[in-house]
Formats: sequence, structure tokens, C-alpha cells
Amino acid sequence: MAILLDRDTRVLVQGITGREARMVTAHMLAYGTAVVCGVTPGRGGEEVAGVPVYDTVAEAVAANRPAAALVSVPPAAVLDAALEAIEAGLRLLLIATERVPKHDALRLLRAAGAAGVRVIGPNSVGLINPGQRVKLGAIGGDRPERAFVPGRIGVISRSGGMTAELGLMLRRHGFGVSTAVSVGGDALIGTPPAELLPLFQADPETDAIVLFGEPGTRFEEDVAEALADGRFSKPLLALVAGRFTESLPEGTAFGHAAAIIRGGSGRPSAKLAALRQAGAWVADDLDELFRFLDALASSGVHHEPGQR
Repeated sequence: MAILLDRDTRVLVQGITGREARMVTAHMLAYGTAVVCGVTPGRGGEEVAGVPVYDTVAEAVAANRPAAALVSVPPAAVLDAALEAIEAGLRLLLIATERVPKHDALRLLRAAGAAGVRVIGPNSVGLINPGQRVKLGAIGGDRPERAFVPGRIGVISRSGGMTAELGLMLRRHGFGVSTAVSVGGDALIGTPPAELLPLFQADPETDAIVLFGEPGTRFEEDVAEALADGRFSKPLLALVAGRFTESLPEGTAFGHAAAIIRGGSGRPSAKLAALRQAGAWVADDLDELFRFLDALASSGVHHEPGQR
């Protein structure tokens, strides 16, 4: 089973003739993702890695019936691309582009919400289901199996790089991944971590979740509220980076657009305290995180033989 994406999900790539999108398309196809079409205005009739290119999303959808789109276009073009995909009836958008203008992000997220469309990102490296060998986005690069092997641990990460690092560390410790999701590093994203919890809760092939958090936003506090309210009952192991940032000048950005501390909001110490109080297994470092997983293994979180 999978959340968000499976082997039957037909994928469209917007901006497919761009350098990065060409590379990512080839990697997704090699892994097993059903990339069936792409769109670049003015480039209709071309092919990328054997995938037909269309001038508009409407043409691509009519000919190929995709359900999901990877949006890989410049920041100023994201709003138009997303609205075009929403209007054409796609149900899942993965926006890889970083630093989408906030007003554009607000408009596209409002339109997606009104249409019942799930948005991952902006600034997401992607999502992957190793058991079905399917991924959407650049996650895992050209050989995702180096970091992601099938298993029963869900991964939710605000950092694209740490999504892969967690997958790799899980594999090295004998665990595997059910689904891993890079939610995106921009300040305004479509699916914050707390909104993924019901999907993992309902997935019988996910035994526990590893959450990687960062400074900025209330995302981790919202996860803590879901735990405290009983809306998520599976074990949740959390690691929040960036405690050093609390000693730096207020308002400093730390890499991602959303990683900003203002006043009492967004402090890693507050996130850690809220998660701990709500019942999460809160780790100070990766070593402690995997000690927690080893402790859980005897109570139903399974090691996967041969994955070390």
C-alpha cells in the first residue's frame, strides 16, 4: 500500500524540456514511475526520454489521462502552471520550485483547496514509495535504492536532503521506508506535516513515523497537537534541527525560506518541548533516534532482513 502515489499513478511533468526536468524525468522512468506526458508551451510535438511533449496541460490530459503533475518551472511561472493543472483536473501537484512568490503561493493554494487538489511543496524534493518503486520528483536521484528500501517507517521531512539522509540511516540500521515525503521548505506549502498524519494513520503498512523538523513555522507544534488530541496514535519519532539558531539575531533566515525565528515563534526548543509533552519520542541526535527505533522494534516495528 502507499500514500499519495502508487504504481498506477500516471504523471505529467510541467517544464519537461528544462535541464533539471529532463534529468528528473529520466530518473523517475528508470525507477518505475509512469511518466506519460510533459508540457512546455511552444515545444509540443517533441519528446523527452520517449515521453511526448504538449503545448498545454489540457492537450496532455486529453491524450494521456495523468492524475499527478510534477511542476518544474521558474518561480514566476509556478502560479500559471499550477492553475492550469488544477483546471485540467489533476489531483496531485508536486511543486519542486523554490521560493515561489508568496502572493502566488497563496493564490494557487487557495485554488487547489477549492478544487480538492493535494499540493506537495513548493520547494519539495519529492515523495517516494520504495515498496512499489515509484517516486515523484528528484528524491533519491538516479539510484533511489541507495537510500530508500521497502519497510514500515514513514518519513516526513521539511528538508529535502534530510529526507534522503533519514532513508539511508534507516536502511543502515535495518529498517525500511513505507512512504517518504519532503513537504517543502518554503514558508507557504500545500501539505504541512500534520496533514500527512491521517494518511499514515490509515496505512496498514506504516508502523511508525520519523519526523524531521527545522526552525520556523508552527508545523511541528501542529503535529504535537494532533498527537495530544489522539488524532495520530502510532509511534512518532522526532528530530528538530537548529537549536543553535536561537542564539543568533532574530529574523535571520537559515537556508529554507520558512526557517526563520520571530519572537517566540519557530524556536526549535519550543517545538521539542511540545512534541515531548504530546508523547513523541524526541531525539537529540540521529544516534538517539535509532536507539528509539531499536527499542520499538520489539513491539511491532520490524527490521527488514538483509537491508543493513
